[in-house]
Amino acid sequence: MRFLDHRHAGQELAARLVEWLSGRDLTDILVLALPRGGVPVAAEVARALGAPLDVVVVRKIGAPGRPEAGIGAVAGDEPPLYDGRALEVLGLSEDDLASDAARERAELRRREELYRRGRPAPAVEGRTVIVVDDGLATGVTARAALRHLRARNPAHLILAVPVCAPGAAAAVRDEADAMVCLYRPESFRSVGQWYEEFAQVSDNEVISTLRRPGVSPGDR
Repeated sequence: MRFLDHRHAGQELAARLVEWLSGRDLTDILVLALPRGGVPVAAEVARALGAPLDVVVVRKIGAPGRPEAGIGAVAGDEPPLYDGRALEVLGLSEDDLASDAARERAELRRREELYRRGRPAPAVEGRTVIVVDDGLATGVTARAALRHLRARNPAHLILAVPVCAPGAAAAVRDEADAMVCLYRPESFRSVGQWYEEFAQVSDNEVISTLRRPGVSPGDR
Protein backbone atom coordinates (compact mmCIF):
# COMPACT_ATOMS: atom_id res chain seq x y z
CA MET A 1 0.00 0.00 0.00
CA ARG A 2 1.28 3.46 -0.95
CA PHE A 3 -0.50 6.74 -0.36
CA LEU A 4 -0.99 9.17 -3.22
CA ASP A 5 0.09 12.14 -1.09
CA HIS A 6 -0.25 13.62 2.39
CA ARG A 7 -3.92 14.43 1.91
CA HIS A 8 -4.77 10.90 0.84
CA ALA A 9 -2.86 9.52 3.82
CA GLY A 10 -4.83 11.84 6.08
CA GLN A 11 -8.14 10.71 4.63
CA GLU A 12 -7.27 7.05 5.12
CA LEU A 13 -6.05 7.69 8.65
CA ALA A 14 -9.15 9.75 9.46
CA ALA A 15 -11.44 6.93 8.32
CA ARG A 16 -9.63 4.48 10.61
CA LEU A 17 -9.77 6.89 13.54
CA VAL A 18 -13.50 7.51 13.11
CA GLU A 19 -14.00 3.74 13.26
CA TRP A 20 -11.57 3.32 16.16
CA LEU A 21 -13.18 6.09 18.22
CA SER A 22 -16.70 4.75 17.68
CA GLY A 23 -18.09 3.52 20.98
CA ARG A 24 -15.22 4.95 23.02
CA ASP A 25 -16.09 7.64 25.53
CA LEU A 26 -13.44 10.09 24.39
CA THR A 27 -14.58 13.71 24.35
CA ASP A 28 -13.07 17.19 23.92
CA ILE A 29 -10.73 16.01 21.16
CA LEU A 30 -7.75 18.11 20.11
CA VAL A 31 -5.68 17.17 17.05
CA LEU A 32 -2.02 18.20 17.17
CA ALA A 33 0.20 17.87 14.11
CA LEU A 34 3.94 17.41 14.05
CA PRO A 35 5.07 20.02 11.52
CA ARG A 36 5.72 20.14 8.88
CA GLY A 37 4.78 16.86 7.19
CA GLY A 38 2.15 15.95 9.74
CA VAL A 39 0.08 19.08 9.15
CA PRO A 40 -1.74 18.16 5.90
CA VAL A 41 -2.35 14.67 7.31
CA ALA A 42 -3.71 16.04 10.58
CA ALA A 43 -5.92 18.56 8.76
CA GLU A 44 -7.90 15.68 7.24
CA VAL A 45 -8.16 13.98 10.63
CA ALA A 46 -9.38 17.15 12.34
CA ARG A 47 -11.93 17.75 9.59
CA ALA A 48 -13.33 14.22 9.84
CA LEU A 49 -13.56 14.38 13.63
CA GLY A 50 -14.88 17.94 13.77
CA ALA A 51 -12.00 18.74 16.12
CA PRO A 52 -9.71 21.76 16.45
CA LEU A 53 -6.26 21.54 14.86
CA ASP A 54 -2.99 22.93 16.11
CA VAL A 55 0.68 21.97 16.12
CA VAL A 56 3.16 20.60 18.60
CA VAL A 57 6.58 21.69 17.39
CA VAL A 58 9.41 19.21 17.86
CA ARG A 59 12.86 19.34 16.30
CA LYS A 60 14.90 16.31 15.38
CA ILE A 61 18.59 16.07 16.30
CA GLY A 62 20.32 14.26 13.48
CA ALA A 63 23.38 12.06 13.49
CA PRO A 64 26.64 13.84 12.58
CA GLY A 65 26.91 13.89 8.79
CA ARG A 66 23.44 12.34 8.46
CA PRO A 67 20.94 15.00 9.58
CA GLU A 68 18.01 12.98 8.25
CA ALA A 69 18.76 10.15 10.72
CA GLY A 70 17.11 11.20 13.97
CA ILE A 71 19.00 10.17 17.10
CA GLY A 72 17.38 12.73 19.39
CA ALA A 73 14.75 15.45 19.59
CA VAL A 74 13.78 18.54 21.56
CA ALA A 75 10.27 19.64 22.53
CA GLY A 76 9.22 22.59 24.67
CA ASP A 77 11.63 23.35 27.52
CA GLU A 78 12.33 19.72 28.36
CA PRO A 79 15.87 18.32 28.12
CA PRO A 80 16.68 16.68 24.80
CA LEU A 81 15.45 13.11 24.38
CA TYR A 82 18.03 10.76 22.83
CA ASP A 83 17.98 7.28 21.42
CA GLY A 84 20.46 5.68 23.81
CA ARG A 85 21.14 2.71 21.57
CA ALA A 86 21.92 4.97 18.60
CA LEU A 87 24.33 7.02 20.71
CA GLU A 88 26.09 3.85 21.83
CA VAL A 89 26.41 2.53 18.28
CA LEU A 90 27.78 5.87 17.04
CA GLY A 91 30.11 6.31 20.01
CA LEU A 92 28.53 9.62 20.97
CA SER A 93 27.56 11.24 24.26
CA GLU A 94 24.82 13.76 24.91
CA ASP A 95 27.52 16.39 25.49
CA ASP A 96 28.83 15.76 21.97
CA LEU A 97 25.45 16.86 20.62
CA ALA A 98 24.88 19.85 22.92
CA SER A 99 25.47 22.44 20.20
CA ASP A 100 23.16 20.59 17.81
CA ALA A 101 20.45 20.47 20.47
CA ALA A 102 20.80 24.20 21.14
CA ARG A 103 20.54 24.98 17.43
CA GLU A 104 17.43 22.85 17.03
CA ARG A 105 15.79 24.41 20.09
CA ALA A 106 16.35 27.87 18.62
CA GLU A 107 14.71 26.68 15.38
CA LEU A 108 11.85 25.22 17.41
CA ARG A 109 11.21 28.63 18.99
CA ARG A 110 11.32 30.33 15.60
CA ARG A 111 8.75 27.95 14.16
CA GLU A 112 6.45 28.20 17.17
CA GLU A 113 6.35 31.95 16.73
CA LEU A 114 5.94 31.69 12.97
CA TYR A 115 3.08 29.21 13.11
CA ARG A 116 1.18 30.67 16.06
CA ARG A 117 1.72 34.40 15.49
CA GLY A 118 1.31 35.19 19.18
CA ARG A 119 -1.33 32.56 19.95
CA PRO A 120 -0.59 30.54 23.07
CA ALA A 121 0.03 26.83 22.85
CA PRO A 122 -3.29 24.96 23.11
CA ALA A 123 -4.45 23.74 26.51
CA VAL A 124 -4.28 19.96 26.69
CA GLU A 125 -5.13 19.25 30.34
CA GLY A 126 -8.13 16.99 30.61
CA ARG A 127 -8.56 16.67 26.82
CA THR A 128 -8.30 13.79 24.40
CA VAL A 129 -5.18 14.67 22.40
CA ILE A 130 -4.47 12.97 19.07
CA VAL A 131 -0.91 13.53 17.85
CA VAL A 132 -0.51 13.08 14.08
CA ASP A 133 2.55 12.75 11.85
CA ASP A 134 2.99 11.56 8.27
CA GLY A 135 4.95 8.50 9.40
CA LEU A 136 7.47 7.14 11.89
CA ALA A 137 10.99 6.13 10.94
CA THR A 138 12.92 6.12 14.23
CA GLY A 139 10.06 7.48 16.36
CA VAL A 140 12.30 9.81 18.36
CA THR A 141 10.43 13.02 17.47
CA ALA A 142 7.07 11.43 18.26
CA ARG A 143 8.41 10.20 21.59
CA ALA A 144 9.62 13.69 22.48
CA ALA A 145 6.26 15.20 21.52
CA LEU A 146 4.29 12.64 23.52
CA ARG A 147 6.49 13.02 26.59
CA HIS A 148 6.17 16.81 26.36
CA LEU A 149 2.37 16.57 26.16
CA ARG A 150 2.06 13.92 28.86
CA ALA A 151 3.53 16.37 31.37
CA ARG A 152 0.54 18.65 30.66
CA ASN A 153 -1.96 16.06 31.89
CA PRO A 154 -4.19 15.18 28.94
CA ALA A 155 -7.05 12.82 29.76
CA HIS A 156 -6.03 10.58 26.86
CA LEU A 157 -2.97 10.73 24.61
CA ILE A 158 -3.18 9.00 21.23
CA LEU A 159 -0.60 8.77 18.45
CA ALA A 160 -1.92 8.36 14.90
CA VAL A 161 0.20 7.86 11.79
CA PRO A 162 -0.38 6.38 8.33
CA VAL A 163 2.78 4.26 8.28
CA CYS A 164 5.52 3.31 10.72
CA ALA A 165 8.60 1.17 11.00
CA PRO A 166 7.94 -1.79 13.33
CA GLY A 167 10.82 -0.78 15.59
CA ALA A 168 9.57 2.79 15.85
CA ALA A 169 6.09 1.59 16.78
CA ALA A 170 7.55 -0.44 19.62
CA ALA A 171 9.65 2.50 20.80
CA VAL A 172 6.74 4.93 21.14
CA ARG A 173 4.06 2.53 22.39
CA ASP A 174 4.73 3.21 26.07
CA GLU A 175 4.57 6.98 25.59
CA ALA A 176 0.92 7.02 24.45
CA ASP A 177 -2.29 5.55 25.80
CA ALA A 178 -3.02 4.17 22.34
CA MET A 179 -1.46 4.12 18.90
CA VAL A 180 -3.24 3.94 15.56
CA CYS A 181 -0.99 3.06 12.59
CA LEU A 182 -2.43 1.92 9.27
CA TYR A 183 0.63 0.03 7.99
CA ARG A 184 3.74 -1.42 9.64
CA PRO A 185 5.72 -2.82 6.69
CA GLU A 186 8.67 -5.03 7.51
CA SER A 187 10.51 -3.60 4.51
CA PHE A 188 10.37 -0.03 5.85
CA ARG A 189 13.29 2.17 4.76
CA SER A 190 11.85 5.70 4.94
CA VAL A 191 8.51 7.46 5.32
CA GLY A 192 8.65 8.85 1.78
CA GLN A 193 8.93 5.32 0.38
CA TRP A 194 5.23 4.83 1.12
CA TYR A 195 3.99 7.92 -0.73
CA GLU A 196 3.60 8.31 -4.49
CA GLU A 197 4.15 12.04 -4.04
CA PHE A 198 6.10 13.12 -0.96
CA ALA A 199 6.51 16.83 -1.54
CA GLN A 200 8.20 18.94 1.12
CA VAL A 201 5.60 20.80 3.18
CA SER A 202 6.50 24.48 3.48
CA ASP A 203 6.09 26.85 6.39
CA ASN A 204 3.58 28.79 4.31
CA GLU A 205 1.50 25.64 3.83
CA VAL A 206 1.49 25.03 7.58
CA ILE A 207 0.37 28.59 8.25
CA SER A 208 -2.32 28.57 5.56
CA THR A 209 -3.67 25.21 6.78
CA LEU A 210 -3.99 26.48 10.35
CA ARG A 211 -5.82 29.56 9.06
CA ARG A 212 -8.08 27.71 6.64
CA PRO A 213 -11.84 28.27 7.05
CA GLY A 214 -13.35 25.47 9.06
CA VAL A 215 -10.13 24.88 11.01
CA SER A 216 -10.41 25.97 14.65
CA PRO A 217 -7.08 26.52 16.41
CA GLY A 218 -7.06 24.50 19.61
CA ASP A 219 -5.94 27.36 21.82
CA ARG A 220 -8.51 27.30 24.59
